[in-house]
Amino acid sequence: MTAGRMKLVHPPKIADARAAIRHVFVRDLELACSIGVHDHEHEADQRVRINVDLAVYEEKVDDNLANVVCYEKITDCIRGLAGGGHINLVETLAEEIAKLCLVNPRVRSARVRVEKLDVYEDAASVGVEIERFNPDRQ
Repeated sequence: MTAGRMKLVHPPKIADARAAIRHVFVRDLELACSIGVHDHEHEADQRVRINVDLAVYEEKVDDNLANVVCYEKITDCIRGLAGGGHINLVETLAEEIAKLCLVNPRVRSARVRVEKLDVYEDAASVGVEIERFNPDRQ
């Protein structure tokens, strides 16, 4: 990688017509969040970037919002988590986001990436990525 060029990370393809799986995602949701274990991290919110990739079982597709996994509901819930009080670890925030996504029985798996954007001057971000599966949809 040359100086000044950032390597893009692309998640593996999730959509799979043979398995009746669609890929529902939220890309680069940037929020202010009270997060971190250090004293100074309790004093002010930090910028975080959140990405969510869901493997969703396709069922009835008839242009009806009730028959899909709604990314608006997902982003609203993520905003609620990020604004709901101090969180010590990015791992905790990622786990909570995965849990809220897996409540929907259509969601087979959730891959969640949480990045803190302003930790190091010489790094674009630091954080964690997890993948969790819905035990009811294996």
